[in-house]
Amino acid sequence: MAQTFAVPDQGWRAVRSILTPRRSLLFLMLLAALMISAGLGMRQPSNVDEERFLGVALEMLQGGDWLIPHRAAEIYPDKPPLFMWAIAALIRLGISPHVALFLPALLAGVVTAACLHDLATRLWNPRVGLIAGLLFLATYQTYSIQRAGQIDGFLCLWTALGLYGIARHLLLGPAWGWFYAACAAMGFGIISKGVGFLPALMFIPYAYAARQGWSGVVRLPGEGRAWLLGLLVVLAAIATWLLPMLLKVALFGDEASRAYVSEILLRQTARRYANAWHHREPFWYFFTAVIPKYWLPLVLALPWLIPAWRRQLAKRDGRYLVLLGWVVLVLIFFSLSSGKRKLYIYPALPGLVLAVAPLVPWLLRRWFARRPRGKKIFTSLAIVWFLAWFVRGFIEPIVTGVNPRQTLMAQVADATAGNELVLTYWSEGQWLFARQPLVHFGVGTANQTEKAVEWLRAHPDSHALIQPSELQRCFEPDKARRVGDGKEEDWYLVQADADNGRCHDADAIRAYRFAWKRPID
Repeated sequence: MAQTFAVPDQGWRAVRSILTPRRSLLFLMLLAALMISAGLGMRQPSNVDEERFLGVALEMLQGGDWLIPHRAAEIYPDKPPLFMWAIAALIRLGISPHVALFLPALLAGVVTAACLHDLATRLWNPRVGLIAGLLFLATYQTYSIQRAGQIDGFLCLWTALGLYGIARHLLLGPAWGWFYAACAAMGFGIISKGVGFLPALMFIPYAYAARQGWSGVVRLPGEGRAWLLGLLVVLAAIATWLLPMLLKVALFGDEASRAYVSEILLRQTARRYANAWHHREPFWYFFTAVIPKYWLPLVLALPWLIPAWRRQLAKRDGRYLVLLGWVVLVLIFFSLSSGKRKLYIYPALPGLVLAVAPLVPWLLRRWFARRPRGKKIFTSLAIVWFLAWFVRGFIEPIVTGVNPRQTLMAQVADATAGNELVLTYWSEGQWLFARQPLVHFGVGTANQTEKAVEWLRAHPDSHALIQPSELQRCFEPDKARRVGDGKEEDWYLVQADADNGRCHDADAIRAYRFAWKRPID
């Protein structure tokens, strides 16, 4: 079967006469740019993650602190800052915030498609390279993540570069330059989202394949210094943020910044992995709730792919062992953690695509060798699939409409004449789209409504934004003003005269005050 992969059929000869390897690469990069950028400029932050990351980037620009991220004047300890740096840098260059939020993932998608094309071409042939890029762009999870303004789309850049560099070294090497480039990418991936080290898991199946003498892998010399240099490159990339941040905290830090160091280095990494406090799911969550949907259309071919992979492994083809072994290890790594989200396993997708792509020509011949009409239908469906994702990029922003938090905060600003607003149990969109000075008591703190009552008593000109569930408990409903567009839960504006006298907070109030110099449109 391995020999049939390289045998071009008549259709491929026609494609190859038009698309040389260089043109094929440019075609894939252009296709990736078109698919991922569809609707760019029409999109806006539409969920709490996008609102949070854009807000943190804008606050970096406004406040000037690029080492310790802040959210409405409170330290934001959940993620390292590299993704927010990228957004802030693009905004500094004059790009609209609504566009800058999505550009890092767009760049990552284009680079990943290029890396998969080049690596598959080198491992197999140009036809497989083109197929690998197309499979990546056709997968539903690629569409859902690379079009979003979230860290995982940006992390894909560093994962792809790490995968590419390590594969060039282990499967096509020795290539120490590419290995060091992969180490740098993993370091930058770590200061993007902590799990940037995942490409290094490839060494586990590689070590077995090399020791057992499998084909398709390179037996590398035991050059200790050369391998150690790779570790130093990883640490150097991490140090671009970590070292100046630690120096700042050591020299000028307060209690909050010292707590940030512990939070970002320990609680949000090892502790969160071992004992997650959000998004808790069972071990099999990814296999039953994520892969069947988000790895479409690849999963449809699994009944034929699994036997084909077994045959290739029986032939001791190390390329498949390294790639499939890495995918399995990534899936196990995230499955062992109690905290799971559908996008966590996305880093495994490029490796899976590389293991699927060389089998596609064989699969197509098996399915359509005696069914020429079926082949035409398949080709038409593939074109429709890509067109549907492209068109959806323009339709979704229209259907979604204006962000309801933006509408809410515009109404609040009008109703309060721009006076100081107290936020309670607030979402990131209320901070991002605020048009007036804000006061809040920290994300996740208890008794926020009681604290708001105390604040209003001391500042009678201020207003507070209160959830319906809290209104009856602490305020007179008939003295509150309802605000919102009806698409989400409505909120209520109250002042000190609405206090029903039943809520008090004896603890000292720690309040954060923040105001945008230039509110976002």
